[in-house]
Amino acid sequence: MNQPSLKHIRNIGIISHIDAGKTTVSERILYYCGEIHKLGEVHDGLATMDWMAQEQDRGITITATSTTCRWQDLWINLIDTPGHIDFTIEVERSLRVLDGAVAIFSAVEGVQPQSESVWHQANRYGVPRICLINKMDRIGADYRVVLEQMEKRLGAKPVLMQLPVGEEGAFKGVIDLLERQWLSFAEEGLGAAVEKAAVPEALVEAVALARDALIEVAADWDDELLTDFLEGNEIDGSRVRIALRRGVLAGELFPVFLGSALRNKGIQPVLDAVATLLPSPLELPPVSAYQADGDAMVMLPCDPSGAFCALAFKVLSDEGRKLTYLRIYSGELKAGSTLLNSTRNVQERAARLFRMHAHKRERIDVAFAGDIVAVAGLKEALTGDTLCSPEQPLLLAGLEIPEPVVSLAVEPKLVLDRDKLLLSLEKLQWEDPTFRVREDEDTGQTVLTGMGELHLEVVLRRLADDFGVEVNSGQPQVVYRESISKSASHCEVFEREIDGKLQRGEVNLTLEPTERGGGTVIVLPAVGTGGLTEEIRTALEETLQMAVRTGVQIGYPMVDLKVTIDHIPITAGVTTALGVRAAAQRGLSQAARKAGATLLEPIMALEITSPGEFSGKVMGSLQQKRGRVEGMESREVVDIVRGQVPLSEMFGYMTELRSATQGRGSFTMEFSHYDRVSDAVLGKFGLK
Repeated sequence: MNQPSLKHIRNIGIISHIDAGKTTVSERILYYCGEIHKLGEVHDGLATMDWMAQEQDRGITITATSTTCRWQDLWINLIDTPGHIDFTIEVERSLRVLDGAVAIFSAVEGVQPQSESVWHQANRYGVPRICLINKMDRIGADYRVVLEQMEKRLGAKPVLMQLPVGEEGAFKGVIDLLERQWLSFAEEGLGAAVEKAAVPEALVEAVALARDALIEVAADWDDELLTDFLEGNEIDGSRVRIALRRGVLAGELFPVFLGSALRNKGIQPVLDAVATLLPSPLELPPVSAYQADGDAMVMLPCDPSGAFCALAFKVLSDEGRKLTYLRIYSGELKAGSTLLNSTRNVQERAARLFRMHAHKRERIDVAFAGDIVAVAGLKEALTGDTLCSPEQPLLLAGLEIPEPVVSLAVEPKLVLDRDKLLLSLEKLQWEDPTFRVREDEDTGQTVLTGMGELHLEVVLRRLADDFGVEVNSGQPQVVYRESISKSASHCEVFEREIDGKLQRGEVNLTLEPTERGGGTVIVLPAVGTGGLTEEIRTALEETLQMAVRTGVQIGYPMVDLKVTIDHIPITAGVTTALGVRAAAQRGLSQAARKAGATLLEPIMALEITSPGEFSGKVMGSLQQKRGRVEGMESREVVDIVRGQVPLSEMFGYMTELRSATQGRGSFTMEFSHYDRVSDAVLGKFGLK
């Protein structure tokens, strides 16, 4: 492929809830763009973008996969993202570097919990979107309900661009409202040929009304268009697209298309919309970066001749070596170049450059601003690091990394594999910022922490399949947080002779609870207050920060509290940094006991889909699990129950739900917040 001009590049992602059809849509895009010559289906384990063995076996996307394809004169860098909440970091880091996205909704299930999550992630990064309501051929499909849900649950302004011809199993194609044409997709060519015809007589009036509604929305972005609309003048579709594009780039309008990817209907109009409605890298505002050696901000326009600056948004362990995905914001990158990793202040060498096609690589010699490429040879780079020219150090904003909530203890089946296990886990941590590894100080066990049961299951299988390490694992455990219930003060004095030298320290401190989600605040006296030296203040700060990270009661991090050091009596020649450290460590623990030490547990937002006759049973079981039902929505054949429930009650829930609904129920959940555990759980940990 020859490098295109910047105005013809589109960096887009496919985002949605699990099973809405992201990978099926991606497969059709590659097929109609001519990148593949045979369609592979997710349910057969043959989809191009689901290349990992586990993705093929499970029928879900686990890791965000990028590829490059051509549509007419357009160059599309496409990222297919996972829809399962356990792999939300893949969506997060993809949206951080994308210029636009295609959000997919199921015409049957509508706006689901993970649909909301990825939508809000896209809002946070200001990513313009177009939407596809997929599965229009399914029983129960209703695009009108989905549009209502987009308005109510997402706070979005959807703009319907098409009307369907036929409903559910009789879905035959779509009416392009702007051009007033019936688009059908020839079945014998797997939908590759788009046939255009006049609007069926029965739909002429509905098309006229829907087109007027579409133009009315677009007219808010074009005064001349508004004038013509109010005067009843004929309006060309190209003018409406220009106005819509302004609203899309502003993040205010979200054009909606209809289709059925599995039946090869409706994908080409979405590709056309990527070209006409989503931005090129040139149309985005300059990216802000800080000078690495100061606080001055630099604005980086997308300019191949500018200073090189890129963000490492994904790292893969490729046969034991790192393969780093970069979004280049400015300048150019040649194979063999020396770069500065300004996040870690080390120099690195970009040995080889690749354009990725799922897991296959196409070697290239140079890459430019606006492009997404992979680099081999970067030894230190991790997700969120900035790579730049050594002559002009710059630092880009990183990513928001969600906190993992489930842990699992593992040990190698063979003692000889101990070192191999630790090395393999280190490589897995390169790839996934939400995956953590620690050693339990009491048991010596290796504890893995992740976003959920499935996340950890995938890690365990990768240890066996990719690294050849078989492990024994315990049951998944909830990751709690320590906190306090009330304010308390404590004075702690430490005095002991260690190695022939008296170590003494005294610390007076106060703990106060803060609002949920407030984190931890540590307030220290200034250097010089009461003779406080820089050395002792630094020792005190390090000790308190370490203590709140590791917990003072049962080993979980402390949150939602304020630690204030009221007074540190300093006696010259007697008070020591070691003594103050010991006093602070024990003082914090004693103050926490006085302040009513408590535990917080992760609460999950839950959505259950159940046949109506079983809904009462489902809600009853939810309440038995200390859950709270927040609402129920009845649809044609199913009820959607929404609520909140502690994560600790949800292990193995799928089996229970299927039993209660004769195998017809399903659920999805995502982390909501931390809240206080029950007295029974406190008693189990000896805190009651």
